[in-house]
Amino acid sequence: MALDIHSTPPRLPVRLDTRPVKKRIALVALATDHTSERDFARICDPDQIGVYVNRIEFENPTTKETLLKTGPRLTEAAAQILPDEEVDVVAYGCTAASIVLGNDTVTRHLNAAKPDTPCVTPSSAAFDAFAALGAKRVSLLTPYSPDVTDEMAQYFAAHGPEVVNATCFGLTDDRQMARISEDSIIEGAIAACDPQADALFLSCTALRAATCVQRIEDRLGKPVVSSNQAMIWRCLRLAGVTGPVQGYGRLFEL
Repeated sequence: MALDIHSTPPRLPVRLDTRPVKKRIALVALATDHTSERDFARICDPDQIGVYVNRIEFENPTTKETLLKTGPRLTEAAAQILPDEEVDVVAYGCTAASIVLGNDTVTRHLNAAKPDTPCVTPSSAAFDAFAALGAKRVSLLTPYSPDVTDEMAQYFAAHGPEVVNATCFGLTDDRQMARISEDSIIEGAIAACDPQADALFLSCTALRAATCVQRIEDRLGKPVVSSNQAMIWRCLRLAGVTGPVQGYGRLFEL
């Protein structure tokens, strides 16, 4: 029998879930970022957690001036992630920018798009991680220039734990920071960690450090926190996901 294409197709009953996935994380990343999304994908269960990403313009080299320019771009970028829908947490994935702008300023920009939503940056997450780990004195290792590294050390000293020492790789292009080898990260971390520090912080979301954390901890015998590891940990906790994740350091075993 021929199909009558002019007839109205029957409508079938349909049931809608509240959400396609239980938890939602909104991430604003730099246009030049090679690493953050991959680290979220490694650690987050895609059947339980949706990570929704938008990118903002960023001009290398990484200086205080270029980092400050990212602030006004955050609101529009966050607003374009699931527009008019709620998310469980919104994050800005740039450690150095969160330091230069200040976490209160980042939160204000993000909440302008996602009101009443918990906000996370790598530096705010690091402070929460140090508190959870009981670390009051830390060593810093960054891939940045000495000037940006010094800016970070001063911000940490004013808002977080005591900084025992700060060391850097001296790069200014975040695309090169993403190419630092894992061997360089591990050996650099061992060299940078002062014996008097309670923990080591590996800064920069471009740095491929999350996958190195466990190996560095095994050699140092003390906690290691990286930008992406801390940011993802804090996002998950704020979203109500509390189970341990193996292979990413003591932080995920708390």
